[in-house]
Amino acid sequence: MPDTQQLARFETGRGFLAALDQSGGSTPKALRAYGVDDSQYSSEAEMFDVIQEARARIMRSPAFTSDRILGAILFEGTLDREIDGRSVTEFLWSAKGILPFLKIDKGLQDEEDAVQLMKAIPELDDTLARAAARGVFGTKARSVIHGADPAGIARVVEQQFAVGRRVLAAGLLPILEPEVSIGAPDKAEAEALLKAALFEGLSAIGDRKVGIKVTIPSVDGFYGDLIAHPNVARVVALSGGYERADANERLARNPGLIASFSRALLDGLTAQQSDEDFDRTLDASIDAIYRASIT
Repeated sequence: MPDTQQLARFETGRGFLAALDQSGGSTPKALRAYGVDDSQYSSEAEMFDVIQEARARIMRSPAFTSDRILGAILFEGTLDREIDGRSVTEFLWSAKGILPFLKIDKGLQDEEDAVQLMKAIPELDDTLARAAARGVFGTKARSVIHGADPAGIARVVEQQFAVGRRVLAAGLLPILEPEVSIGAPDKAEAEALLKAALFEGLSAIGDRKVGIKVTIPSVDGFYGDLIAHPNVARVVALSGGYERADANERLARNPGLIASFSRALLDGLTAQQSDEDFDRTLDASIDAIYRASIT
């Protein structure tokens, strides 16, 4: 079972999740946005060193505190990293009071039935055991829905709950992430099918709790009944490709839904900024996302 103090913090705390879980495929793009082009590293190992320096700068920042941030989602390689002589997970919880989450999916399968299921996750149980030993509170695993195909959406939700049950068995809290693409031509219909399937899945987990990460819905307040479900610890939202101001405006129209933003959080930060400019930019971003999350 997840730690009761941490679970209470996740369920009732004011704030949002910082998604700092860029993986091998998304890291080069994130670094270019951060002002580091591909020529500034010569191997994958060096690339991950550079992105870790960026993440550490964010997490050390005086703007990055538990007053506005509930948790941070980490890439698996981050578990073996340190900040100021502590493991990243210990630094987050002990020094900052911020819950550590771990991205556990290994990417997406090719699209079929208008969805992309998760790829197989090798050695998942070993990863979960290592995460628990490192003080990780919960996990996140992503799949993507591109259209309102009932069979495809049912398969996505079935897979999400199957992985979620393994996470629960390891004593961690799973965040299920069946993202609906903002480019889906029938996005609202896909969200209706998704919500129905999620309710069906929740009915089969007894008294256990999960988190759910969704795309900001087309219909304002659409996930209100999901937020109120007794088996749902929290519903969080990805920015999904919306620009930050647009994402914040849409989020603010959905009471109880909180952000779990990555690109929208990091927008405007560069390696070339002074610490003062970096902290000021991050503070403004955090404040805007926090305000949209507490409506």
